[in-house]
Amino acid sequence: MTEAAVHRRADVRERIEDAALRVFSETEFHRVALADIAREAGASLQTLYRYYGGKEALLNACLHRWLGELAERMLDHLAGIETYKDRLRKVFWVVLDFFDRNPRVGWMMIHSVYPDRWGDDMTPAQHRLTGLFLAVLEEGQESGVLTNRVDSMVLLDIFYGLLLRVNQMHLLRHETRPLAEQAPVLFDMLWAAISAGAGAEQGDQAVQVT
Repeated sequence: MTEAAVHRRADVRERIEDAALRVFSETEFHRVALADIAREAGASLQTLYRYYGGKEALLNACLHRWLGELAERMLDHLAGIETYKDRLRKVFWVVLDFFDRNPRVGWMMIHSVYPDRWGDDMTPAQHRLTGLFLAVLEEGQESGVLTNRVDSMVLLDIFYGLLLRVNQMHLLRHETRPLAEQAPVLFDMLWAAISAGAGAEQGDQAVQVT
């Protein structure tokens, strides 16, 4: 395949995936037909089948592209940051800023990304993003900065859970203040929950009282 042909295929994929993002962000996945996306992209239905094979694969391609971009942004922003807390704070801010800049990705995840998609059926970009988050959290536990009272996967659930929940509700409430502006206080709340010793003193007191 010539270089020009490769560029043409990449351009077609980008146009289709941009259209798919618009459609998936506005309509629940089970209500979307490939014909809707073909119409939005100005492409034939045959072209979509040739490039992706089906609606599920097209959604996976969208997730791979956008979450891959988020992973790259995380790596870029982590370079040169020395203290662990500042690195985790930056990761937190980067995710909120990404969704501020790409609200359609957030809406696509609300409408089309069901919980089981974050289990075994993940795209390479989802695996990479989860791996980056997990590596940062495990580093914190190994260095004694984050609590070891729970498994690193539980910390990941808390981290993911807060980020996804605040982003979803920010969109559903149609709030206009950027989430990234609220990152400092939100991160302080997260840090209070997952840092080493968090809740230990209160828990001991509760046991003594009862």
